[in-house]
Amino acid sequence: MSSDASDAHIAADPHDDTIVWIDHDATPQLIVEILHRVATRRNIPITFVANRWYDHPKHPCIRSVVVGSDPDAADDYIAERCRKGQVVISADIPLAARAVEAGAQVIDHRGNTRTEADVREILSLRNFHQDLRDAGIETGGPRAYQASDRQAFANALDRWIARNIR
Repeated sequence: MSSDASDAHIAADPHDDTIVWIDHDATPQLIVEILHRVATRRNIPITFVANRWYDHPKHPCIRSVVVGSDPDAADDYIAERCRKGQVVISADIPLAARAVEAGAQVIDHRGNTRTEADVREILSLRNFHQDLRDAGIETGGPRAYQASDRQAFANALDRWIARNIR
């Protein structure tokens, strides 16, 4: 299979009714479970995008797209399709920047929302840390994922739904 995001197993309809896009490969399972409940209980169309197949409950509002093996294939797929009125779930800062630029809102796995006002600064800081790592300087990593992060995510998603879904 080609590594191009356009070679996804399931082609997206340009009139797709997806409301929530999920960068699935790095999404904690606890967040995946919250998203499954949101889709099934509230009938909100969600699309998981990943480099490999994941099992999801069978429900008309839950979709899964498998893209090529290129590390940025899922990001490219989401960034090319997300738009205003949708939310992207991802901790990937370059994807967050692209999604915000496309008009979508972004929530990371810890419940932080990314806006046009802060995403450029966060991207710059991320790139600086990457440069340090590339130079062999240990920068540490994110703190361990905790129950409070899960709750913050659930709250942020609930607020987004309350403001944006009629």
